[in-house]
Amino acid sequence: MIFSLIVCTYKRRFAIENLLESVLKQTIYPDEIIIVDSSSDDDTKLYIEDKRFKNLKYFKVDDTNKGLTRQRNFGINQVDESSEIICFLDDDIILYPNYFNELLSTYKNYPEALGVGGYIVNEVKWTKVNSDYKAHLNQFWYDGYVRSEPSRFRIRKKIGLDSNFAPGMTPMFSHGRSLGFLPPSGEIYQVEQLMGGVSSFKKEVFKASSFSTYFIGYGLYEDADFSIRIAKQGKLYLNTNAQLEHHHDPSGRPNKYKYGKMVVRNGWYVWRVKNPNPLLKDRLKWNAITCLLLVIRATNICTAKKRKEAFTETLGRMVGYISLIFYKPK
Repeated sequence: MIFSLIVCTYKRRFAIENLLESVLKQTIYPDEIIIVDSSSDDDTKLYIEDKRFKNLKYFKVDDTNKGLTRQRNFGINQVDESSEIICFLDDDIILYPNYFNELLSTYKNYPEALGVGGYIVNEVKWTKVNSDYKAHLNQFWYDGYVRSEPSRFRIRKKIGLDSNFAPGMTPMFSHGRSLGFLPPSGEIYQVEQLMGGVSSFKKEVFKASSFSTYFIGYGLYEDADFSIRIAKQGKLYLNTNAQLEHHHDPSGRPNKYKYGKMVVRNGWYVWRVKNPNPLLKDRLKWNAITCLLLVIRATNICTAKKRKEAFTETLGRMVGYISLIFYKPK
């Protein structure tokens, strides 16, 4: 299968170096690599020109195309007509050598797939257990593996606000379990959400769909919005054998106040993409969980090491929540 790779970047010259070095070690090399750079400096451009990677096209975009979703849409428009699959990677990713091979094999084994995601291995510690193992309250069990249960989910269990949907699937009140709750089982799981920075889609998907420019700049939850829309048209899968590491680069991220606002407002937006006309029970659950998460984050002001960040994020969440009363995302 002919496939293209799109990498959107902003002031991460050393991160993208690690990514491209891991691409060079792939058992299957991309037919096309498109770098979309919105940096104000030329560090990334000079690095790429010096290395001269095979099949690589570099684009420096102006203000009209800056921001994650705009850069992705720009990159899609540069893809060669012969390409069948478009892959997206964040610039702070490091691939395992068989990553692209596993992605493409998923499309061959599941020809109905519209999109396939990769699996991040370095963010969660899982332990394989026996089939009769009973997880404790502070553990989450799935498909023969256990991991630690975050405090927010322990509290949600106690007060009846936990999600009864499989990880990667979105309940009608939103606030489901993310893909980080799928174990490294070697299985391929059907999902409704793919992480944008480790995703791929059939090129045909983009004839009628694009990434929403509502998610300007950092674009929090832009991947949930897009993949939920595509999941309404067909099937999405996550292949736990398509493995990689995500090394969160701190540069280019918003301050915690803006992040807190985005968590609430963008979260509301994605909820309504999934469920445009929620029932009263879904409305009550969404609001209850949103407020609960706000309170939990507020407690970090006294308990966390980075208390100032906890305070500013809590303030951002409060402002974001109150703002929904007066003007909602459209």
